[in-house]
Amino acid sequence: MFGQYSRETRLVNFMKIISSICFVIIATLGLNMGVSADDELSMAAVREKLNRIRPDLPVKEVNLSDLPGFYEVTLTEGTMLFVKSDASYFIAGDLYRIEPTTFVNVSEEKRNQFRRDLLATLDESEMVVFSPPEGLKKTSITVFTDIDCGYCRKLHQEVPELNRLGIEVRYLAYPRAGLESRSYEKYVSAWCADNQQLALTRAKLGKEVQDRTCDNPVAAQYALGNQFGVSGTPAIIYEDGTLQPGYAPAAQLAIRLGIN
Repeated sequence: MFGQYSRETRLVNFMKIISSICFVIIATLGLNMGVSADDELSMAAVREKLNRIRPDLPVKEVNLSDLPGFYEVTLTEGTMLFVKSDASYFIAGDLYRIEPTTFVNVSEEKRNQFRRDLLATLDESEMVVFSPPEGLKKTSITVFTDIDCGYCRKLHQEVPELNRLGIEVRYLAYPRAGLESRSYEKYVSAWCADNQQLALTRAKLGKEVQDRTCDNPVAAQYALGNQFGVSGTPAIIYEDGTLQPGYAPAAQLAIRLGIN
């Protein structure tokens, strides 16, 4: 039954991809007609027009697109819009490149690069880190986690095995219920504890952790999660910038990371 469900789920996801591709192709064929060079706007002009119409639209940057006749507009949370060069239409969604044997998500490749660059700016001293024994680290994963999330707790149970395999686990806070929630307070208490690793482990086991407050990065990390495109927990970020939503057992993560 589980295997059949998985095949059906994969089929649904595949059809969604095909539908997205068809939509982009059809829209492109229809919208590219009748556009002259004189009608094209600069990237700055496109940004100005979008912001004039929707001042609340969180435009991060505008770039040339791989899709001829369109600009690529990236919003702050990672969504991409493909805006016609005269700014008369836009397509919301991912752009796929058709190769001989597969479809490549060009938009996700660019999001991976953005996340990779963002990872490089983070200070590990502001994370709660569970490391393999000295000299045995092979790679790391950065995980946005919530104290009370069931699958976050399940992933945390895998941390000793991940460390044994040479995988360092770096935790960032993402209290899904928001900054006024009890989950937020629990993470702050764990961060402010004398032994962060022990306090976080106790909290994830559902045990009491002494309420404490101090200067902490929890709120900033919650906002950072939105920049990474996190929509649920756990959210695993690989060193190459790939975001994997949800739980995966240690053995599966090791395979994904190329660790035997």
